[in-house]
Amino acid sequence: MKKFLGLMILGMASASVGLAQETMKPTESKMQMEGKAEMKPSSDDKTSKFDADGKIKRGAAIGTAKKVSLAKAMKNPGKYSGKLILVEGVIVRSCKMEGCWMELAPKKDASAVRIKMKDHAFFVPLDAAGLNAKVEGVMSVKTLTKAEVDHLMNDDGAKFDKINADGTVTEVSFEATGVELTKN
Repeated sequence: MKKFLGLMILGMASASVGLAQETMKPTESKMQMEGKAEMKPSSDDKTSKFDADGKIKRGAAIGTAKKVSLAKAMKNPGKYSGKLILVEGVIVRSCKMEGCWMELAPKKDASAVRIKMKDHAFFVPLDAAGLNAKVEGVMSVKTLTKAEVDHLMNDDGAKFDKINADGTVTEVSFEATGVELTKN
């Protein structure tokens, strides 16, 4: 009787553990429940793996957007705001957490524009700084809140040339739909 009772308790405990594992699967995030999969970089996203042509391609394939000098676009961002364009430059800094943004400059020591990957649908390698980039996407001018500025500076290492007195930043940014990275 004691053996039977012990086996029954052991069996119930095993069933409870199995049931608990089934019900304790990671819960869906709010984004997943709304039909938007939450993106995380894969191991391929985190490292610089060049293809046979010496390129790293992420996001949508570079299409036929109008090619614009990055220096020219940064000098007059309002002219290109909201338009699909293609720019080229060197990556001076990138997100070290996911690779969800990078700062692109016309040349190594020039001012840079922050480029975010559209909808967090793709990422650049965490070691992308120093690589050349061809980027297709949409330029915009917007004001970042103090909280956004603090997050970008403290958590991601972003730098801003001019921070407003209230802690906000008027930023020229670029939302990339596709990128091609190459070595210098």
